[in-house]
Amino acid sequence: MAWTTPPRLDPERSRRRLQLLAELAGARTVRQRERPQRARSERLRELIATRRRIAG
Repeated sequence: MAWTTPPRLDPERSRRRLQLLAELAGARTVRQRERPQRARSERLRELIATRRRIAG
């Protein structure tokens, strides 16, 4: 079975995809900047859950 390369996306589709990904990343950073307390509490919850898994 020979490996074949996937068909290339047309340039316009690639450009729109990259633009969408950039907008999502930008929205994520804005959300984190506006709600630092929420991000901090989420990290703390993850840390507590990880410690419980390790200790348990």
